[in-house]
Amino acid sequence: MVKFLGSYQSNPYFCRLQRLPVKKNTLLLLFFALFLLISGQEASAQNRRRVIQLSGIVTDTTGAFLPGVNFYVPKAGRGTTSLNNGFFSLPLLIGDTVLISSVGYRRQTYVVPQDAKEFTSVIFEMSPDITFLKEVVVTMPTEELFKEAILALNVPLDNTGIDEKNLNAELLALMVRTTPMDGNANYKYYINQYSNSMGDKFHPLYNPFLNPLNWAKFIKDLKKKKREQDKETQKKYD
Repeated sequence: MVKFLGSYQSNPYFCRLQRLPVKKNTLLLLFFALFLLISGQEASAQNRRRVIQLSGIVTDTTGAFLPGVNFYVPKAGRGTTSLNNGFFSLPLLIGDTVLISSVGYRRQTYVVPQDAKEFTSVIFEMSPDITFLKEVVVTMPTEELFKEAILALNVPLDNTGIDEKNLNAELLALMVRTTPMDGNANYKYYINQYSNSMGDKFHPLYNPFLNPLNWAKFIKDLKKKKREQDKETQKKYD
């Protein structure tokens, strides 16, 4: 059943509200607004997640340091990579998921626990990702062609099993100058350069030729070498 309050004049509640001073009404509104503001701040503080600093080292199964390992946080869209000594460090929020990946190793996932400390240190061990391909059998069309191919090989006849032509100094020097790096060497070179650039990211680069300590060491080495040469020359005449 719905009860109506009646007219404005006959309702005692509205009469009392009308008799309240304006200052009291303003104070009540201010206290109510302040209460809502404090409640909202407490609720947002409870929902706010803590920030931690996750640091550590990445190794393989043998204990060797792994440079260039990628650490990526999908929700935040940011990450970092490990340095030459396998060290990494990045800020995270409680509950974040970190994807850890590197070429030739299995991908790992790390979730920041709720009770993580402000500065958390971990060690990740990456397992190699080995893929076995199907066996490939290479056969010759006929036995006669197989014999001709074997007889046409330039097999060394001495006991060393190495052809002397392949040990020619000029040929080896030419191969060193003209043979490009393979995929593995290019990857290692890129990772080393990238790790060095990440390590030098937070401090300015300096020119070693402008370091007075290096010049002092260089002059000292020159004097030492000159004294050794003078001693050798004196020994010859003695």
